[in-house]
Amino acid sequence: MNFVLLERSSPLIEQIDIFHDHAILILLLILSFLTITFFFILNNFKLNNLILKNEALETIWTSLPVFILLFLAIPSISVLFLIEELIRPLLTIKIIGNQWFWTYEYRDIAKLKFDHFKGKKIYWIFESLELSKVKFDSSIIKTPVFRLLNTDKALILPIFTQIRLLITSNDVIHSWTLPSIGLKIDANPGRLNIGSLYGFRSGISYGQCSEICGVDHSFIPIKVIFCSKSWFQNIFK
Repeated sequence: MNFVLLERSSPLIEQIDIFHDHAILILLLILSFLTITFFFILNNFKLNNLILKNEALETIWTSLPVFILLFLAIPSISVLFLIEELIRPLLTIKIIGNQWFWTYEYRDIAKLKFDHFKGKKIYWIFESLELSKVKFDSSIIKTPVFRLLNTDKALILPIFTQIRLLITSNDVIHSWTLPSIGLKIDANPGRLNIGSLYGFRSGISYGQCSEICGVDHSFIPIKVIFCSKSWFQNIFK
């Protein structure tokens, strides 16, 4: 069975992967150095005495971890800033966690010039819903393909668009997680958490609640369809 990594669909997950590779490389260098050093110490008694009684060497290996942490901290801080960055969002999505399904609500649609569609029906994913109230529940459906990941309704989002996410919960703590985008935001009852989303690859992304929220925690999946802006504008008729 082949192991396939998720395809990266946002700048955020790309930077997280780069930082992961950077950290793994440093850890491998440390592990290799320590393994070789311990091997020589165990097999050379004179070298062992030299190392144990060398104050300059002790000063070096005591201060060396500080520089190693700097090499890890600098790229880590840049990734943290990227996670919090939100540049003039054109669309706002309110996400509400429930036991055990997600509720999605579109906000700021007027910014995308959809206000002249008011009162018309939205087909397929949003059938029987009106633009004046674009709010729907997304629940799990049983399918042999993408087991425990497929939903009856999916969240449709345009690519190359800054999107603001407002996340909360109606009951217990949930966690809205989309690995291919690099997002994991807690949904806390009585609290509104804010996140940002920017996708550059069209397709379907799956996720799951990452907080144990009850007996049916395994049955609260997330399905997001990323499409072009033109396709997104044509989902109304």
